[in-house]
Amino acid sequence: MFTALLLSAPGTPIDPALAEALRGAWGGSALDWLAPGEAVEFGMPEIPSNRWDVWAELQQGGVDLVVQKTEGRRKKMLLADMDSTMIEQECIDELAAEAGVGERVAEITARAMNGELDFEGALVERVGLLKDLDEGVIARVLESRITHMPGGRALIATMKANGGHAALVSGGFTAFTEKVAAALGFDEHRANTLLASGGRLTGEVARPILGREAKIQALHEITTRLGVTPADVIAVGDGANDLGMLGLAGTGVALHAKPVVAEQCEVRVNHGDLTALLYIQGYRKEMFAI
Repeated sequence: MFTALLLSAPGTPIDPALAEALRGAWGGSALDWLAPGEAVEFGMPEIPSNRWDVWAELQQGGVDLVVQKTEGRRKKMLLADMDSTMIEQECIDELAAEAGVGERVAEITARAMNGELDFEGALVERVGLLKDLDEGVIARVLESRITHMPGGRALIATMKANGGHAALVSGGFTAFTEKVAAALGFDEHRANTLLASGGRLTGEVARPILGREAKIQALHEITTRLGVTPADVIAVGDGANDLGMLGLAGTGVALHAKPVVAEQCEVRVNHGDLTALLYIQGYRKEMFAI
């Protein structure tokens, strides 16, 4: 059995007639509203051949469509990227803005996340542009520039309340993942380390650099330690360096992702927030921990 799930953009309720029409066209079971106006699903025996045509049409109306196997959708572990996923910014871009090189660094970041540049080389180049920046800028950026992606705290709290484990794995920096992980309730975090001396950034990052392969390694290491399998993981990210872990996880979610990333993922959330990952697992809104 398979499940077709419709998710709305915040403030844009799903038209019940639209959901019913799709259910009828695909020969699905009765509609089941996980959240009134926000998330509705139905079961069906097979994946329809026009799945992606319907997906593209629904996108025009601010509705996401996720088609997946019904069995095994509830996961035991969350593996999440940080920048533009659990938070709404790219930390290195915000640091660069404080250093007066924001435009140049943002351009490199965008190309790296689109897979146009080698992640490690792009990171080294961008960090180099931060040389001599006052180390105290990190705290200022965290305080004034960083905001959490809506739904993140509910996602983690609900999964943990149901026995899940949450890990934050970022190609960004530990100075940020430490704060974000604590604020959102993650069990652990991994990221790169910005080097500093005499209160100023040196323009270098500690080796080895955590990138695409390190995220895959984290998935394997953490699941082995917990005694679960990659199939038990729901992973979420938006950039090219997330593709490895998204492909290995039982459910890999491309969240507001770059087109080159989204097109390689079966599960794409372009309009909903992080609570979409709970609906994808079959949680109802009244089951959310917060």
